Amino acid sequence: MNKIDNAIRCFSNGFNCSQSVFSAFANELGLDKKTALKIGSPFGAGMARMAETCGAVTGAFMVIGLKYGKFKIDDNEAKEKTYKLVQEFVIKFKERNGSIVCKELLGCDIGTTEGMKIAKEKGLFNTDCPKFVRDAVEILEEIL
Repeated sequence: MNKIDNAIRCFSNGFNCSQSVFSAFANELGLDKKTALKIGSPFGAGMARMAETCGAVTGAFMVIGLKYGKFKIDDNEAKEKTYKLVQEFVIKFKERNGSIVCKELLGCDIGTTEGMKIAKEKGLFNTDCPKFVRDAVEILEEIL
């Protein structure tokens, strides 16, 4: 099964968008899936259901950081590469979806009772969110 299918299946099984994207790359990057799921858990629904930065996007940021992130004090090259790739990811995600902000992507603020009701009534977690997960994984596969 490929990373896109893994991420979509993970999301369909009740994990959030961030967990789904991050865990799809975890094993390949030396992190076990359980740990990736735990790390990604607070970032779903626009960071803890605050409808801010999309969880699929934050999951992608974590993948980029895990692969290229700075971990040595004087490794500014790694820092710059990580920032460059995050910026490239954001440009490509915005080209596809217009924003990286959850409430803008969904057209409602799922951080509110009313916004959550709208999202559920419109089935956004079954249509839009899986698309964002798919897009994030596709873009990562392209730029990594």
